[in-house]
Amino acid sequence: MLANKGAESLYEDAKNAMKIGNYSNAATILSALDSRYPFGPYSNQVQLDLIYSYYKSGKYDEALATIDRFTRLNPNHSDVDYAYYMRGLVNMEFDKNFFQDFFDMDRADRDTTKAKEAFKDFENLIGKFPESKYAADAKKRMVFIKDRLARYEIAIARYYIKREAYIAAANRGQYVLEYFSDTVHVQEALEIMVECYDSLGLDELKNNALETLRINYPNSDVLG
Repeated sequence: MLANKGAESLYEDAKNAMKIGNYSNAATILSALDSRYPFGPYSNQVQLDLIYSYYKSGKYDEALATIDRFTRLNPNHSDVDYAYYMRGLVNMEFDKNFFQDFFDMDRADRDTTKAKEAFKDFENLIGKFPESKYAADAKKRMVFIKDRLARYEIAIARYYIKREAYIAAANRGQYVLEYFSDTVHVQEALEIMVECYDSLGLDELKNNALETLRINYPNSDVLG
């Protein structure tokens, strides 16, 4: 059926599929259109629509490959900022955990590779296109990702405490203080450090962490 249609007709079919939310079918049509008419009048828009259709249909590897090709071949395109933005969205979706999505379980301890990539993607977008209409949302997503990364460090620290690996746990707490000081997880990081330094008999480090808690979080349960 696709073989008998021209570029304009195929693109119209793809747009109609997108309108009704049939992104998988849209991606199939757009991919065929992209392969058949790589330098046609619709080529750039086809690739941008293909990125979105892949994203919406959960074909994240294909989406990233299309994004990277578009940004490489069209660095000065008027919508290249959209491609950078979509890269961040795709990596955020990669980062989501099946159990969290479907069973409402907080899997803060899952791998953070894709979350870090998404953060870099949004950071890259803002750096290259500070006036982009996607910049404001990218900044909000970066805040969300930082919170997720801080929760990851806390979860790993708690795991180490259960294993009585107090130095490793304290280091995770210190990492939160250094890199995620603008998140809500700083108090818990300090409390973890107090617990670990106490278990290790490192009184000076424990007292330093306690003093920081007193100044910034006077209602902490650790302070008694």
